[in-house]
Amino acid sequence: MTKGLIISITAGFFFIPMKMFGFISHPRLVVGPTVDNALAADQELAKAMRENDTAGIFRMLDKDWAVINTKGGLGEGPSIFPDGIRSGHLTRTTYELSEPRVRLFGNIALVTTKVKTSGMFNGKPFDVRERQTDVLRWSDGRWKCILTHETALAE
Repeated sequence: MTKGLIISITAGFFFIPMKMFGFISHPRLVVGPTVDNALAADQELAKAMRENDTAGIFRMLDKDWAVINTKGGLGEGPSIFPDGIRSGHLTRTTYELSEPRVRLFGNIALVTTKVKTSGMFNGKPFDVRERQTDVLRWSDGRWKCILTHETALAE
């Protein structure tokens, strides 16, 4: 046997049990802000919206998040949508993104998409198409949405 093979076998006997019992894990590699992970974060937020996942929505929104809605109104605070869902005032049945456009400026990303969303709001059905821009900020190894701007699209 060669010296290299002996070292490999010995290392295997040592490291395999350590891995099996959880003493060694692969550290999560944080790349930093990229176009791909900004788009993935925006898609994660869209999934939470589509599934009426209040914890998921809250997790993706910054504490200072604000939304400018299609009528020009301003809402502030990450609990706006989760509170509306919990109270029964808002339930989405669709939330589909298309035509993504992502621009990266250091630790800030602008993600613009077409959105088709439908559901119930205050007991009335809605079916809306809009162009939406989410402003994301990279902090502590992840993206958080700090602003959402919605523009209604003609049907």
